[in-house]
Amino acid sequence: MSKMKAAIYLRVSTDKQTTSAQRQELRGICKRRGWNGVIEYEDVISGAKFTRVGLDKMMTEVRRGRLDVVLCYKLDRLGRSLVSVAQLIGEMLANKVALVIPGQGIDTSSDNSAAKLQMNILMAVAEFERDIIRERTLAGLAAARARGIKLGRPALQLSTKATKTLRRFVQARKKSARPSYRSLAAELEVSVGKAHALTRGPAERRKRELRRGGK
Repeated sequence: MSKMKAAIYLRVSTDKQTTSAQRQELRGICKRRGWNGVIEYEDVISGAKFTRVGLDKMMTEVRRGRLDVVLCYKLDRLGRSLVSVAQLIGEMLANKVALVIPGQGIDTSSDNSAAKLQMNILMAVAEFERDIIRERTLAGLAAARARGIKLGRPALQLSTKATKTLRRFVQARKKSARPSYRSLAAELEVSVGKAHALTRGPAERRKRELRRGGK
């Protein structure tokens, strides 16, 4: 066990708080277990923010197989959302990284069946929460459509000059001339893909949507 590559993750929400108590307890666990050369990652940011510098660096090491165990005082230090916490834990388990959470009695660094049961329950509850969020989102979209609300990005409003440019381009394409879509995109100041879309008539766009299964 002395060769275990361990990492400590610490987080507080504001710079008025301190990680001293978390750090002291987690360092003590590492010392008692003989985990030397421990790397510490720290963030001062709300747990609702999924992207965090310290956490991101640690998870990069997890994905690269450079860590064997991660220590964090409580699960809410990893994040406030059950779904986001479960996603992080899922990545650790997939990369065979043990998790030690002393504040909640979780320790998968050894053959601890109770801790593994906790993790399985947590993952199942997170999956349940994701399904509920997905169902609510779909129901909300359906209700919005029923009220006549148009979803998606608004159509690009072209100026008179841009409309004339587009018309000239389409006419030129119908003849022998073959101007490039890249040059049209540069002139209209849009992406090449958008330039392609703008040159298609409503009927053609409708056919493409139907081919993709649109209604």
